[in-house]
This record gives sequence, structure tokens and C-alpha cells, in this order.
Amino acid sequence: MKTANTTHQPKLSQAVNSIEPSGIRRFFDLAASMDNIISLGVGEPDYSTPWNVREASIHSLERGLTAYTANAGLPELRKSISRYLLERFQLEYDAGNEVVVTVGASEGIDLALRSIVDPGDEVLVVEPCFVSYAPLVSLAGGTPVSVPTSIEADFMVEPDLLAEKVTEKTKAVMLSFPNNPTGAVMDNETMQRVAEVCIDNDLIVISDEIYAELSYDCDHQSVPILPGMHERTILISGFSKSFAMTGWRIGYVCAPQMYAEAMLKIHQYGMMCASTMAQYAALEALENGKDVMEEMIISYRQRRNYFVESLKESGLECHTPGGAFYAFPSIKKTGLTSAEFAERLLLEERVAVVPGSVFGEGGEGHVRCSYAASMAQLEEATERIGRFVAKYLSADVESR
Repeated sequence: MKTANTTHQPKLSQAVNSIEPSGIRRFFDLAASMDNIISLGVGEPDYSTPWNVREASIHSLERGLTAYTANAGLPELRKSISRYLLERFQLEYDAGNEVVVTVGASEGIDLALRSIVDPGDEVLVVEPCFVSYAPLVSLAGGTPVSVPTSIEADFMVEPDLLAEKVTEKTKAVMLSFPNNPTGAVMDNETMQRVAEVCIDNDLIVISDEIYAELSYDCDHQSVPILPGMHERTILISGFSKSFAMTGWRIGYVCAPQMYAEAMLKIHQYGMMCASTMAQYAALEALENGKDVMEEMIISYRQRRNYFVESLKESGLECHTPGGAFYAFPSIKKTGLTSAEFAERLLLEERVAVVPGSVFGEGGEGHVRCSYAASMAQLEEATERIGRFVAKYLSADVESR
């Protein structure tokens, strides 16, 4: 018989202990404690959810539509998602068996990984990338393997490097284009070569296309439309970015039936279903919210052009992002690490950006700046950034 022990010793899982807290949060918490901050750190639109979308959710409450939906989501929403993907991206998914509505795209990523990863499996993670990818691979029992990209290649995947990273343990690759944090898009030729690597090595592809609508210089080419890719791709998307619905936490996964059913099983036990009221809002967004989305795209393109050009004028190297709403300038000329640059910029000029190092290999030497802010804020922010950069560039010259 064990001796009674009145002191509890926490017994956390090794998987949880192995991952670090989000590197973004420290800067957000610091910025929240300061005045006169211009935040270019938050990855969400500066638009409010369109009124008709909000009203649809309110009306669902007034009608008493507050019960659970089907685990996979409202049938009419899944049908609308299927129609939308066909009309906009020429993708064909059966609404009844290949579409699952999730609690944001983030749950979709988690479901995709947990449905395919076994202990010991390797998952190639193209970086820089959204901060959750590698930790979620680890939490699913797999091993994340970084595939870095670079500003020299416009942050596109280099197919030969991707192929070099494949081992007998590799099961999947995670792609995200348009990319967070770089804003990069993949040209059609390079994406086709990446697809060939995946086919040759029989890899599953998890393609996070949450920023698909926010493509500025060319039409978005979705991964599963490529020859041989539909049957091996799990598509992740949602309403947060293109419909300004971040707080609603509503997304979806689309995949061949076998994968969709596997993800649905996990979703049933973990979430039951996405918020009913949010689902009705999402339905309205798809049916009657595209005009507002197109207005946002035009506005973001204008802001991108202004912001990137201003960064270049300040002396920072910055590739022109083809999508999303982020610029990812190189700050190496200042002699500061990305964390030092972000912290000093915040303290000295009251501008919040995110250090590139938190986004994985290839991110160091850069910072992420969201241009989903008003033009007035961007103008003031670029003035402050220019003043900050000039000081450090001058100091570097004087030290030589």
C-alpha cells in the first residue's frame, strides 16, 4: 500500500513539455501594456465582419436555432462551401462526404495531422510558416522536419531541397501559400515540380489555403487541382481572413472521403460541431458576402504597394508579397537579431512587429509586418520605422 502523499507533483505529458509557448504572444503582451502603439503584429483584417453576416447570426438566435448541428456541419453550409470552391477554384468536393466544418482553420490543421500521423512519422514543414505547424506535428506524435525557404527564392519551396528532406519515415508535407508570414505565392511551374516530388514519394499534402482569396498579382492555384494531387491532399481553409471573421472561429477541411471520415471521427469526440450561430454567419458570407471581400482585396493591394515601397525607401530589403497581408523585410543590415529589432522598435518607436525567428528556420533576420491596418496607421508606422532603421544603419556605418 502506498504511503499517502499530500503534495501533488504535476505530471505533464512529454509532448506538451517539448513545445514552447507561442513566440508571438510575448510581444503582444508587451505592446498591450504600452500607450501610443501602432500594431503591425496582429494577423487579422482591420475590417469588421460585414453587417449582413452578423445579422444572419443574430437572426439564427432569434429563430431559436441554437441546437447542435450535424457533426460535419450544417448540410446547407457544406453545400455552399462545395459550390464556392468549384466556382472560384475549380475544385470538386462532395458536400456530403468530403467537407467538414471546423472550429477555425486551426482545428482543421490539428485534425489533419492527428488523422494521419503515427509515432515516428516525419512531416516536412515548409518554413517560415504559421507558428502552430511544428508544435501540432509534435502533439500528434510525429517529428517535424524543417524545409527552409529564402528571400533569394522569393520564399517559394525549392523542389530539390524538398526532395532531399524526404526519408523512409516521411509521411506528409505541410504547405501554406499564400504564406504567413512571408506573403509568398508559388508560381505554377514551381508548384508543379513540388507536386511531382510529393507524387514520386507518395506523400500526403496538408495545404493550408486560408489566404487563397488574398492573391494580388495572379489567380490562386489550389494544390489539389494539380494532376495526381486531389487524392493525396487535405485542403484547409476558412472564413477568418477573406471574410473578416477571425473571432467567429469557423473553418473547413476538404479531402477525399477516407481522410474526411477520419478527421470527422476526431472532430466528433473533440468538438462535436462548430458553433451553430457561426455556421449560419458563414453561410451568409458565402452566399452574399463576396462583394465586401473583393473590396478588401483591392484595398490590401493598395496598402501592400505603399508599405513595401516605403520599407525599401527606408533601406530594408523586402520582396513583394503576392498574397496574404504581410510583408517580411530583411533587417540584417541593422546588425540586430529579429527579436532585438522587434523589441527595440516597440520600445523606441512604439511600433509592434513580430520577429521572424518565431516562424521557424529561415525566419531569422526578418520581421513580419501586417499591412492590414489603415493607411493613416501605415503612413505613421513607416515614418517611425524609417527613423528607427536610419539610426541603426548610421550606427553600423560609424562602427566600421
